[in-house]
Amino acid sequence: MKVKFLGAAKTVTGSCFILSYNGKRFAIDCGMHQGNKEIEKRNLNFIEYKPSELDFIIITHAHIDHSGLLPKMVKEGFKGKIYLTPPTADLLDIMLKDSAHVQEIETEWKKKKRARKGKENKIEPLYVQDDVEKTLPLFEKVDYLTPVSPFEGVEFIFYDAGHILGSASIKLTIQDGDKHYDFIFSGDLGRPHQLIVNDPTYFERADFLFLESTYGDRDHKNEDKSRDELLDAILYSYKNKEKVIIPAFAVERTQEILFSLYFLYKDGKLPSDMPVFLDSPLAIRATEVFKKHYKYFDDIGKSLIENGENPLAFPNLKYSLTAQDSMRLNKMNGPAIIISASGMAHAGRIKHHLKHNLWKPGASVVFVGFQAKGTTGRKIVDGAKSVKIFGEEIAVRAKVYTINGFSSHAGQSQLLEWLSHFRNKKMKIFLVHGEEEKQRILAGLIKERYGFDIYIPEYLEECTISLDKVVGKVNTEVATPSINWDYLFDEIKSKVEELEQKQSVLASLDWTEQADLREDILQVVNMLNKVHSQIPLK
Repeated sequence: MKVKFLGAAKTVTGSCFILSYNGKRFAIDCGMHQGNKEIEKRNLNFIEYKPSELDFIIITHAHIDHSGLLPKMVKEGFKGKIYLTPPTADLLDIMLKDSAHVQEIETEWKKKKRARKGKENKIEPLYVQDDVEKTLPLFEKVDYLTPVSPFEGVEFIFYDAGHILGSASIKLTIQDGDKHYDFIFSGDLGRPHQLIVNDPTYFERADFLFLESTYGDRDHKNEDKSRDELLDAILYSYKNKEKVIIPAFAVERTQEILFSLYFLYKDGKLPSDMPVFLDSPLAIRATEVFKKHYKYFDDIGKSLIENGENPLAFPNLKYSLTAQDSMRLNKMNGPAIIISASGMAHAGRIKHHLKHNLWKPGASVVFVGFQAKGTTGRKIVDGAKSVKIFGEEIAVRAKVYTINGFSSHAGQSQLLEWLSHFRNKKMKIFLVHGEEEKQRILAGLIKERYGFDIYIPEYLEECTISLDKVVGKVNTEVATPSINWDYLFDEIKSKVEELEQKQSVLASLDWTEQADLREDILQVVNMLNKVHSQIPLK
């Protein structure tokens, strides 16, 4: 058995593990890489995926970092089945169409920008709506606890992962003669006692476990006080007559926030004259999918709906469907709560709301989920004094709240507790879907507490695995090409020296020309200062 890690290796995006066995080749997840430009370039590296050679794909859940490259796979020649749970299928119907729309719009914007600069326009979106329409018929809906055998000698079963609606952990069994080997892919594991969804399923046995490690370094603080923290942010901005901006993933996080606001409304704590705007067409459509699949809710959620209550609707809540509706929110005076995507603030309508509110001292920005490295959300959470939005530096003066209790990922202690149910002490664990420093911390704790063998794969690493050992190989110059810092610093020094040699020419120019050039140089100085501030002190 070989496993190649095409994503979620020392990162939290782009989940895709390609398995090769007995002449067959298949994938667990097929997620989009999200983050800075270098990370997102990985979406273009399709030589490694070889879509036409894949027999089938199994999807753990609907988040784009686990499913967003499916239409690209189809575009590049994949024709097999895509196995997923019924709620995941319905969510991806809307999410992949939205993803294609966003890519088409952003590509047009980039083309116009390049045209204005006189550059060639060879940019194309990863995929378009037509690619999504060709993807949807490949969906094969499979419910929890239903065994599926895609080909002889291989069987898988979905179990509830408790992460988002329809999310699954996968038990994959490989039959090899008279022996069989169990592989568990945790998918993204949810927190126990999370709103809406059930708790994650426990397992007792596996030969190989692929375990997510998003919060491998810490627990979520004050999980039981999340609603109170949300209320603090609301009352702070209500008092200051400003807005509460909540970047939230369209699926699960948005619905969990709506549940929480419903309970605050029901308890009489939500100001009656403070409107709540759900400003994300995708989140609005996803909410309708949640209503359709309420049978997958936990007992509390099902009970509310079956008793005639609707925790996904309350009098303060208003939908902003069109772009015009969204723009009006930034011209509106007075306090309001705006929930918008994306959850990491790196794309979507939320960028406009941050541009209009992040610099206002009375406003508040509430982060309710993980913020990956390189995203605007991560920079704000890490204490940046300003962030660039649409090419403009925006000061961070709003009050920033990070409410970890809304996370749909298990914290460190919860991961360790989930792991404690395994009884096979010879099980080998691959830590995936986490940043390396966090994985190292979690690996140390697992080794100390349970004695399991731990392996942390690299991006593009291919591992040959057996019960005895794991042998991995990776071309690091392809996966993570080294940065030539000497070249960059030599270039900076060279350009500065050239400018110094032209100082007398600069001084002889017209004053207006000198002032313009000074502004350009000051921008360069400011950029270098920003780089300085991002480098940690040793």
